[in-house]
Amino acid sequence: MEHQIIIETEVEGVEPFADALREVIPAALAAEGVELPCEVDVLFTDDDGIHQINREQRDVDRATDVLSFPMFEWTPGEPPTAEDTGLVDPGSGLLPLGDMVLSVDHIKAQAAEFGHSERRELCYLAVHSVLHLLGYDHLDEGPQKRQMRAREEAILGALGITREGDHG
Repeated sequence: MEHQIIIETEVEGVEPFADALREVIPAALAAEGVELPCEVDVLFTDDDGIHQINREQRDVDRATDVLSFPMFEWTPGEPPTAEDTGLVDPGSGLLPLGDMVLSVDHIKAQAAEFGHSERRELCYLAVHSVLHLLGYDHLDEGPQKRQMRAREEAILGALGITREGDHG
């Protein structure tokens, strides 16, 4: 299935990150059983840029690592299927899932903090965001968060991107 990952950047040097996203986002969609070709829009920015977006869109006055803006509301574990073709953009033939905003500053800092590569941190955040675009949430710190974490680890594990196997 051919998904379209549209990547924009406000910062330099994200080409290796863009390549990783073109691998991990479709893999996450496949792992979640998405049956329609989708469009995901990604913006790479820095802490100042994500802080501004967070303040304007969510009224949260701080930088963060990733923001997700779903186009539709889905139930976790019940991805869009062929029955949802009415939501497909007639011009592109793609289901617009939503937007993902990533702070390169946070990716680098968190990779150093957790002792793994920037690629691993980026892939984790991208999978996390895809799950948000598909209706997962973690606001309750309980069952929802555990469900989301389990899916993140399963998807990353299937790609061979694990905490234990990545210290570069």
